[in-house]
Amino acid sequence: MSLPAFTSISTALNSSTSSPAESSSKPKPCCVCKTEKAARDDCMLFSKSDDAAQQECRPLVEQYKSCMAGFGFKI
Repeated sequence: MSLPAFTSISTALNSSTSSPAESSSKPKPCCVCKTEKAARDDCMLFSKSDDAAQQECRPLVEQYKSCMAGFGFKI
């Protein structure tokens, strides 16, 4: 067993363990904008129109999209 091989394995392990920590700083899409999502979903589910997304729920859909964009998600 040579020291350079051990060093490269150690370096690889350190780089792989630091990556999840960096990615965990960004929230998951399911964990943000919950109130906006609930309002949008309620409107879509209980709407009387044929195309709720284009008519009465459009402001709620846009509000949800802008909230998600604030967290870096593109919808």
